[in-house]
Amino acid sequence: MSAGQSRRALRLGLAAAVVLVAGLAALAAALLIRPNEMPPEPTRVASPTATAGKKSDDRPEERMKMVETQIRSRGVTDEQVLQAMEQVPRHEFVPHDYSNQAYADHPLPIGYGQTISQPYIVALMTELLNLRSTDRVLEIGTGSGYQAAILAEVVAEVYTVEIIKELAAESTERLARLGYTNVHTLQADGYYGWEEHAPYDAIIVTAAPDHIPTPLVQQLADGGKLVIPVGPPGGYQVLWEITKQGSEIKKRQVTGVLFVPLTGEH
Repeated sequence: MSAGQSRRALRLGLAAAVVLVAGLAALAAALLIRPNEMPPEPTRVASPTATAGKKSDDRPEERMKMVETQIRSRGVTDEQVLQAMEQVPRHEFVPHDYSNQAYADHPLPIGYGQTISQPYIVALMTELLNLRSTDRVLEIGTGSGYQAAILAEVVAEVYTVEIIKELAAESTERLARLGYTNVHTLQADGYYGWEEHAPYDAIIVTAAPDHIPTPLVQQLADGGKLVIPVGPPGGYQVLWEITKQGSEIKKRQVTGVLFVPLTGEH
């Protein structure tokens, strides 16, 4: 091999390494879901009203591409979930400075040290709930409101709990502005769910406790599903699909994951 060929091979090898490292970093970041903090006491946040605006029609081509290349291609097949991912204007749920990356294959910061999750993770966890149009769903960890909006496209009612006061207020305003009248928000420690409106047909948790919270299992309807990551902070965690059938609780490991911890006084 000539000196020129050797230099060319070295450059190609370095470029491939950079691409590989970037891809692994994006995958690891995608599994990091925002932590919570314990507020003084639960606070109701005004729910969206019927006078809310309409969802944005901007950037539909980007959403279609996101679904085809990032979600459907990875094995998500539930058409109602795929349609929801195509409909919800993800760019409305990220800060303006990150709008150009709204449909990229990685999470983004939303302030307060938190993130909006990677589109694929949102779609995967939503599909695992096996939702019906008449369902009532509890979400633990509202964040920017994106997951709640995806759920609201699919089911009748969404009840979402956020422990960070500012995020609870901001997401409520955003969801109302975009016309999601079937989303109801509570600022509280999500470990304890939202008992007032239980039982729920499905519950989704977007941060990892070190055990399955008993209150959430108790608030699950007969035949309902709970999707939740469980494990120690920074250690091996498992995404669980839990089904409640009478007095029996069936558990299925879905995949190994890495989530930030669910915090609060529990």
